[in-house]
Amino acid sequence: MLRNKRIIGMVMSFVLVLGLMIMPATASFADGHETLTIVHVNDVHGRLEENDFDGTLGYPKMKTFLDGLKEENPNLLLLHAGDSFHGTIPANLTEGEAVVEVMNAMEFDAMVPGNHDFNFGYERLLELKAMAEFDILGANVVKEDGTSDFDPYMVYEMENGMRVGVFGIATEGTKTKSHPNNTIGIEFADVIETGNAAVEALTEMEVDLIVALIHLGIDGSSVDTAYTLADNVEGIDLIVDGHSHHVTGEERNGAYIVQAGNYLSHIGVVKVSMVDGVPVFESTQHPYEDLKGLVADEYIAGLIEETTAPIEEMQEEVVGSTTVALDGLRDNVRSGETNLGNLITDAMIVASGADVALTNGGGIRASIEAGDITLGDVLTAFPFTNVLTNIEVTGAELMAALEHGVKDYPATAGHFPHVSGMSYIFDPNQEVGSRITQLMIGEEPVDMEATYTLVTNDFLAAGGDGYTMFEGKEILAYSGLLSEVLEAYLRANPEVSPAIEGRIVALPLVETPEPAPADIAYTVKSGDWLSKIGRAYGVDWRVLAEYNSLANPHLIFPGQIIMIPQ
Repeated sequence: MLRNKRIIGMVMSFVLVLGLMIMPATASFADGHETLTIVHVNDVHGRLEENDFDGTLGYPKMKTFLDGLKEENPNLLLLHAGDSFHGTIPANLTEGEAVVEVMNAMEFDAMVPGNHDFNFGYERLLELKAMAEFDILGANVVKEDGTSDFDPYMVYEMENGMRVGVFGIATEGTKTKSHPNNTIGIEFADVIETGNAAVEALTEMEVDLIVALIHLGIDGSSVDTAYTLADNVEGIDLIVDGHSHHVTGEERNGAYIVQAGNYLSHIGVVKVSMVDGVPVFESTQHPYEDLKGLVADEYIAGLIEETTAPIEEMQEEVVGSTTVALDGLRDNVRSGETNLGNLITDAMIVASGADVALTNGGGIRASIEAGDITLGDVLTAFPFTNVLTNIEVTGAELMAALEHGVKDYPATAGHFPHVSGMSYIFDPNQEVGSRITQLMIGEEPVDMEATYTLVTNDFLAAGGDGYTMFEGKEILAYSGLLSEVLEAYLRANPEVSPAIEGRIVALPLVETPEPAPADIAYTVKSGDWLSKIGRAYGVDWRVLAEYNSLANPHLIFPGQIIMIPQ
């Protein structure tokens, strides 16, 4: 049953921004027909608060937006298509609890677990499920004995009598797009078989609308996508999708597929009208720019502040120590090897099992003094929410990546590459694209045709910072955030002493001497005298006469060319 929901905070002046309209040309909304509003988000990745720089709305302003929609129609279903619990400092340090508390207050109705919702481990996901006052649906998440810890579907009965059946499907890619240890003993059943079984069960329950709440995506990074479900399972009315971070609304084989970007960059709204028992859809996407002027809900904002307050104390926890200062100075990490760059890339190798590691100097934001290392130190040095990403690359692609990384040297650049498992020498005197003179993988020269497993961060893996040679690569595995990886490494190695090892060697710049300044050729004009010319150019007329071997300066005549020394 749909829970009673209390109105919290101020009701906004509702502004409907027309986004993507998906509606049959012959259909229209008519008074007297039963209607339903479905609000959907996906891939929020723990981002609780507004961030104007990133263009993310945050839950306080989203709550205000929801209240406006409820004023129009109290029959509202709030859905999350996965990747909610992990990805920011508050989310990660509380292992998702901070997110669950806020989602409870937002009064979500249902969610499907995304691959990153498994990042704290399966048992922790079950703990978060127990804390949640909303349903976490996973029809295809099954244990080895064939049972499941998740409800496959739920039926929500609205105030107007509409019965909405929602079933959940998680991506099988969780096996590799979260750490494999997080899904030991868990399988993801076939998407098509699961979908058909859920539709059959919900149809027998005589629901008015069948919604597939899924975390599959619509791009090639998944074997089974939302299109797989739509093309092979009849009877689904609406597919609310996540995972691929698209903003979309499209019809496919009789089902509408919607997805609302990521990080609350968009809020998706689907208005459903039952016309002669047939659902008619109007889908709109509301981007951050159109919603950022809303007043934040005070209750949700206060709850976030209260929920995240203990994190300050958590950051004082000592996670390890270093016998040497760890160099994270901006100019240093953006132009050469540092011991902190070596430490983080070593940790990346340990966490991922990859052959080689590469990360950008721009992701290192602070140094760490010698002595105890606190969790706050780690988070300050690595504040970004980038996760480790394994991809397969050729030796030639590694070479291209390093060429790109050093192209601006000696100028500092955020894309400067720090590495582990490999070392390289470059000559900044050479042309861009031909600067790497040696690349060693371990103790052996790189094989341009061989393939290597590279661990980098998801920003670079997607082609960020100009690393286009990685763009479109199949993701082999995801691991934790850079900060999490370093924290785990320090806990396992309580005292570290990283050094500069010669992993990155820049050959000396050869200074090209400036050419001697050329003499100025001056054509004498009528009435010019050497003294007048000399004053104009700061040269004594006698020097000028001698330089030009003029025995008698009075013989200079108009049109004559004389040379003025520089």
